[in-house]
Amino acid sequence: MFNVLDGSHMVATRPWIAFFSQTGSEIVEVSKILGRWPDRIITNKRPDHLRKINQDIPLHLLMWTENKPELHEYDWLMRNFDNPIVTLHGWLRVVPEDTCRKYEIYNGHPGLITKYPELKGKDPQYRAWEGNYRSAGCVIHRVTAGVDEGEVLMERESIHKQLSRNEIFRILHDTSVEMWGEFLQDKLWLDELH
Repeated sequence: MFNVLDGSHMVATRPWIAFFSQTGSEIVEVSKILGRWPDRIITNKRPDHLRKINQDIPLHLLMWTENKPELHEYDWLMRNFDNPIVTLHGWLRVVPEDTCRKYEIYNGHPGLITKYPELKGKDPQYRAWEGNYRSAGCVIHRVTAGVDEGEVLMERESIHKQLSRNEIFRILHDTSVEMWGEFLQDKLWLDELH
């Protein structure tokens, strides 16, 4: 149950399901680092003018759900996978509490909420830049029913004073992709085939 990206000899012993609401670009970049695609990629139906989905996402792995999925839809979307790792990459929906308890779900957040808890929620990178914060960063946390409330498992901070908005956004994006690569390399138990 794996989708090799480039014919490499890496396999995952656990299934991976990735959710996104925006472009899915982060999933594409993380997949390149890992050398494999998620087993399933899920996005919600949103008006076309709100986003453009990355063209590199394989359509045979992509599933659509309602804009605001309910509990039964999450179960339906994750069917046929035992013990999956579920990751959220710009998933703009609060996951129901029962789903959070039932699955191992992680979220990447481009706001250093360990240092600046006020950056929880949508678009923290904009708020950090507008607030002229001295530093910025990213976290990966366990998903709970509260917005960005779960235990932080990985974080990275860097100084961003006097950088442009585009520079900060690029650094945060690159940092997040790098963190996901490291985090999932361990969580998915990737091993070389002999």
